[in-house]
Amino acid sequence: MLRVHSFLFSVLFLMSCMVCQSETLPKPEIQLASHYAADLDVTDYLVSEKLDGVRGYWTGKQMLTRSGRTVDLPATFTQGFPQYPIDGELWLGRGQFEQISALVRRQETQMQDWQFVSFMMFDLPQHNGSFEQRYLAMQQLAQKVNSVHLHVISQLTFTDNKALFSELDSVVGAGGEGLMLHYRHAFYTVGRSQFIVKLKPKYDAEAVVIGHTAGKGKYTGQVGALTVKTPQGKVFNIGSGLSDKQRQNPPAIGTTITYQYVGFTQKGTPRFATFLRVRSVQ
Repeated sequence: MLRVHSFLFSVLFLMSCMVCQSETLPKPEIQLASHYAADLDVTDYLVSEKLDGVRGYWTGKQMLTRSGRTVDLPATFTQGFPQYPIDGELWLGRGQFEQISALVRRQETQMQDWQFVSFMMFDLPQHNGSFEQRYLAMQQLAQKVNSVHLHVISQLTFTDNKALFSELDSVVGAGGEGLMLHYRHAFYTVGRSQFIVKLKPKYDAEAVVIGHTAGKGKYTGQVGALTVKTPQGKVFNIGSGLSDKQRQNPPAIGTTITYQYVGFTQKGTPRFATFLRVRSVQ
């Protein structure tokens, strides 16, 4: 009897593993952006807002995340979607990253959960034309499908960097994350591409070190992060940007440091905070 129970347990375990594995497919082969370079000629690019959503890859049959995880979308959401791949962003609106991220991770959802979500197209991976031609094809697709959930991200053109950075200030000031620049003559290529560029602002700010957290893994025995407090009373950890020497001999408690960040989370905590330097005494 013990052997029978053991055998049944093994079968059930294998079946459960197969179910878990079926939820994750191979990672989609997507194009990745590079960072903005100052010598870029903006007249060669089409520019759109960088949306703070979750990247989605429509295979022609189902929606995948960047990691290959299937998204539990109701059939009515994707009704009319084409049977070829679309690269885009599942988006709820500016400042709603936490909400859309949580929704995408849920294993079971209802249509009402997705009623305000848009799939914002920004590329067609299997289209053989230039980005300019792909943009036109996406506009035509959005009109053809005529879905409240399928849209194409608007692309703009600029004559100089002054106009580009003016648009960046406008987008960020309105709660956006930044801009994406697509070289208008480029073809879709898998992997990191120099022809698609992200432009996000980085801000400097100061905070006081109020503690140290212990490092793990290769940082065992050293400092893993600095616990800091801003003048506004926000407390958070900064682990990125510290050199090995600084992890061994970190800024003392009470020291004022300068850090960089990219916008704020919904809780008001600096996003992607990175240690920059100890503030010099004036």
